[in-house]
Amino acid sequence: MQMLACDEARTASWRDARARFEKATPEEQVELLAEQARLTRLDVLETISGANLGHIGGDYSVTDLLTTLYFGVLNVDPAQPRWDERDFFVLSKGHCAAALYTTLSHAGFFPREELPTFAQPLSDLNGHPNRNKVPGVETNTGPLGHGLPVAVGCAYGARLRGTGARAFAIMGDGEMQEGSNWEAIMSAAQLGLDNLTLVVDRNRLQQGARTEETNALDPLDEKLAAFGCEVRVIDGHDFTQILAALAPSTTGKPVAIVANTVKGKGVSFMEDRVEWHHKVPSAEQVEQARQELAGA
Repeated sequence: MQMLACDEARTASWRDARARFEKATPEEQVELLAEQARLTRLDVLETISGANLGHIGGDYSVTDLLTTLYFGVLNVDPAQPRWDERDFFVLSKGHCAAALYTTLSHAGFFPREELPTFAQPLSDLNGHPNRNKVPGVETNTGPLGHGLPVAVGCAYGARLRGTGARAFAIMGDGEMQEGSNWEAIMSAAQLGLDNLTLVVDRNRLQQGARTEETNALDPLDEKLAAFGCEVRVIDGHDFTQILAALAPSTTGKPVAIVANTVKGKGVSFMEDRVEWHHKVPSAEQVEQARQELAGA
């Protein structure tokens, strides 16, 4: 099976963007990330409306986190997606593939022109990420509770190889009701994997209801600390806080970030509404969303 090819021109633009980011002041860095996140949300909107399916609410709650990782933090090379010394990223909440695909395409892992094929017959851009088709995808995700255990393995493997690489995983907060995640966290703490960062996209909504109505997670920060993590609680839409939280561990422990986010962030009629877990906007709603994102 042949993977999608790198978009060399867009990768060059991404390298330039990363270089500008590194030289920018903190205020300028926030501006650069905010503009990139806006462009990502616009492409996610077109991708999901074109496919007539997707998980736009969760895509939007995780967009600012993905943007910060790929345009400010991760040591990756879109031209060499399997580079031995790369950092690892796992989107455990694989149903939010549209946000990941858009972010990867903007970095040049594959052409942006592929996005309109999302979830179409024979497309490489399946409804959940497939590592055999899409460069930059480390593992197939979709069954919740599987991504973090893989990221733990990536972190441990990087340590054994001595590459200095870091591993990151983003989980949905409803996904934290899965026991496999807590087993993975215990293992990471036992192994002292200070090169592991897990991020909980804490939008407090899961399919059909609020997390606290389904199987309460709070106090999530205290539970993560009790399992051996260095815990950082942030506003998951504040780029300054996201950047600071994604810094390496200071305690020799795995880092757990509780990123308080808003489902549907950036579009007024989607924000904090459970029905936008899996819903496609109408033509009128697409136009309203475009206008709101254009003025963001």
